[in-house]
Amino acid sequence: MKIVLASNNSGKIRELTAMLAPYDIELIPQASLGIEDIAETGLTFIENALIKARHAAEKSGLPALADDSGLSVSALHGAPGIYSARYAGEQGNSSRNIDKVLSELSNVADDKRQAEFHCVLALMTHDKDPVPLICEGKWTGTILRERRGMEGFGYDPIFYVAEEKKSAAELPAELKNRISHRGQALQKLLQLLPDKLNECSYS
Repeated sequence: MKIVLASNNSGKIRELTAMLAPYDIELIPQASLGIEDIAETGLTFIENALIKARHAAEKSGLPALADDSGLSVSALHGAPGIYSARYAGEQGNSSRNIDKVLSELSNVADDKRQAEFHCVLALMTHDKDPVPLICEGKWTGTILRERRGMEGFGYDPIFYVAEEKKSAAELPAELKNRISHRGQALQKLLQLLPDKLNECSYS
């Protein structure tokens, strides 16, 4: 089964490709088909995931999977949220985004630095799919005062996972992919995927 991944984010492509490797699914990054990113004009992770999945399905004629995810920090009233990738103003500049979060939390006590990673995966069998498959995952942690670790991407170096006593960027990829927000959402999606993809025969 070929599915277009509606993302040009190298980190997401790497993680989702690794997670889906054991399954009979060929994940095709949209860039390899000449499909550019579409503006994320939604106000929620779900809305943006649907926008991206619909765009990729329309342009490719194939089922499309989109991931919209981000960091929500309690002391920042949920920010960066849906603006996580462009929080410091420039799309995809993880270093500047991290610097901005750390600066805004500089005077926040250690016991007030709670945060969550959120992920929404949306699968559409075609661009007019009236019942897209939507799965969500949430990963709870706290924000460190400085970067730790070299793995992962995005905000991983400052996201501390108490159960592992490490930042997300210090975790082995296999472990992170199993316990992260994206891993949780994908496990839910894989349980529902066979029935959803059967719709392709009738669409």
